[in-house]
Amino acid sequence: MGEVIGAGLLAHVPTIVLPEETRRELNHGQDSTLVSGLHQLRREVFETLDYDTVVVLDSHWATTVEFVVTAQDRRSGLFTSEELPRGMQRRPYDFPGDPELARAVAGKGQRHSTWITAIDDHALPIFYATTNLWEFLGRGLPEKRWISIGVCQTADGEDAYRLGRALGDAIAESDRTVVLLASGAMSHTFWPLRQLRDHEAAGREHIHSPEALAADLERIEWLVAGDHAKVLATMPDYLRYRPEARFMHYQMMLGALGEERCTAPGRQFGEYENSVGTGQVHLWFDRPAAGFPAAKTTPADPDFVRQNGGPDLPAAG
Repeated sequence: MGEVIGAGLLAHVPTIVLPEETRRELNHGQDSTLVSGLHQLRREVFETLDYDTVVVLDSHWATTVEFVVTAQDRRSGLFTSEELPRGMQRRPYDFPGDPELARAVAGKGQRHSTWITAIDDHALPIFYATTNLWEFLGRGLPEKRWISIGVCQTADGEDAYRLGRALGDAIAESDRTVVLLASGAMSHTFWPLRQLRDHEAAGREHIHSPEALAADLERIEWLVAGDHAKVLATMPDYLRYRPEARFMHYQMMLGALGEERCTAPGRQFGEYENSVGTGQVHLWFDRPAAGFPAAKTTPADPDFVRQNGGPDLPAAG
């Protein structure tokens, strides 16, 4: 039986892969603690945990008509960002995939009344929400498998939970020991271009609004305490502060971990920081699914049944 032995809500901002000299220029001579936090996370977690596969819930990868999971045997190449090619240019990546687990996740879509497709096309683009974290947490370690799942831009929170439940089921029925990475920011409103360069330092005073700052810090407090139920219950209010990808990277992760039943406390690596108006933090949850089956069941969805010919769905629970 497979298991999720660790999970993280991690920042992937372009700043972390800039040269240290550049980072210090942007931050009044100080380096970003998001960088030192990832180095610490690697030392304390990724170099000590015994795991097979990392699943990145990639907030930069926006699909439209379904969730997509990467199913290549290996992904390698040079990454240049379409968003910030000056800062992320021809960065090499090379890691094995996990086609078996990817197809198992896709195979659970119907059970959870959602659409998931595994794609093994080697021309499929990759995004820095995956590559930036791999550079810190995967490069140079023994051959660990890495796969990514995109965030569907036509989905809502319930769809994100359904994807997560499918992921949790697939992991539980596999022989894999898995780490989940919800790769993305908290509040996510950028400063306008003509003001942006006045707000590139990491200080909290540069977050786009005091209200967004307060909402982020409140949720960090809850996450450190393991009160995921409160984070989920207040999601409609939090959406007012435009968390990245509507915080679906986090909701997908929680769908695999039992949603409000998950009580894993978070460990913070580095400080909460600004990135041109957006809120960034690294939070790590040890053995987050311990004590109960990973995923909840999904009640039968009449609309899905009508459109898809009546899948063999589990009872509500």
